[in-house]
Amino acid sequence: MRLVAEFTTEPFDVEGSPPAHVTEALRAAEEAGLECEFGPLGTQVSGEQQEVLSALQQVLQAAFAGGASQVTLQVRRDA
Repeated sequence: MRLVAEFTTEPFDVEGSPPAHVTEALRAAEEAGLECEFGPLGTQVSGEQQEVLSALQQVLQAAFAGGASQVTLQVRRDA
């Protein structure tokens, strides 16, 4: 089964370059081999169930290590 996860890291700042908590979370997802779509309001990743679920731990760790105060996460089956 394929899954899609969407996450947003905070604090949210739309001015300037993305902060470290955003870029580090994206980098962790990319390094895990997930398909990634980076957007202005969040990041969407997809892949096989085990890949996504395993990678989310690294994504969350990277976001908090990069200074995130909160991460909002949604996971669903890929249609």
